[in-house]
Amino acid sequence: MGLTPAAALAVDAGNSKTDVALVSADGTVLGSARGGGFRPPETGAGAAVASLARTVARAARDAGLDAGLDTAEPDARPGIPLAGHVSACLANADLPREERELAERIDDVGWGRTVRVANDTFAILRAGLPDDGPPRNGVAVVCGAGINCAGVTADGRVHRFPAVGRLSGDWGGGGGLAEEALWHAARAEDGRGEDTELARALPAHFGLPSMYALIEAFHLGGLPGGRRHELVPVLFAVAARGDAVARCLVHRQAEEIAVMASVALERLDLLGTEVPVVLGGGVATARHPLLHDRLLALLAERAPLATAHLVTAPPVLGAGLLALDRLGAGPVPCARLRAHYAGRTAGA
Repeated sequence: MGLTPAAALAVDAGNSKTDVALVSADGTVLGSARGGGFRPPETGAGAAVASLARTVARAARDAGLDAGLDTAEPDARPGIPLAGHVSACLANADLPREERELAERIDDVGWGRTVRVANDTFAILRAGLPDDGPPRNGVAVVCGAGINCAGVTADGRVHRFPAVGRLSGDWGGGGGLAEEALWHAARAEDGRGEDTELARALPAHFGLPSMYALIEAFHLGGLPGGRRHELVPVLFAVAARGDAVARCLVHRQAEEIAVMASVALERLDLLGTEVPVVLGGGVATARHPLLHDRLLALLAERAPLATAHLVTAPPVLGAGLLALDRLGAGPVPCARLRAHYAGRTAGA
């Protein structure tokens, strides 16, 4: 088979974008690429992995590696593995069964000699933990388009939530907050609910005169559903101006983040231990004062030994660090990889 060109292939595949990096054993990024979202529930696992393959091929070319990959043939397999280990942190790999099934598909493609698939929450968690010394305790809550939480202990125990939406008891994230804002605004305008400035601010954001017009635009396709995420900053702006309904939604989001973190800490027997609570995702890391200050107060009340840490680096950093951990690389290569992503943000 020959020698593999890179030590690790790091993948962070989210709902809206995918980042891939080929990393050497000393932590140097040899090549990288960005692709579209990874959505197996919508496209099917085969199509999702095929799309991922095109991004991997572009990262290989960026590293100066051809390896027999052809972006025109998404099922093409490299002549030799691109990396010793593939660390893939994937959105929509919410259950261990999904992780195993996706790992089998990625293993079949032949990008690496070994493969580990984890939910993308674990990338945020690893990015927020230190690189020196033995494995650490930690809990991560990601509040971006959706919401999820996972925790690990130094002795290898894991607690996670299914995080498949309302079916598994989830509330909030950008998508959920937008839906809640629309719901309250619609009822305020038609008289079924409490008055709120959201009824005027949400349609005004799109240059529309009323909630009726906004409902019609989303329902009939005048506005694509994907633009609903634009309403989350509007919600926070209205809340900051003192609107009671909007403030209630923001405080509810803080409550949801805090309860996920505190439950994970409790289930892992870590409430009596100093533990980092890593916060990731666009909603959590935007530091909206109403959300952030309320969240810190709730964490101090429920988990007084926990300390909150915001992670704004691209999650592919965490996937790469997990790969270096697996390879026993040590703190110096991890520091080099961190330096590569210093100053970059998840959306950059």
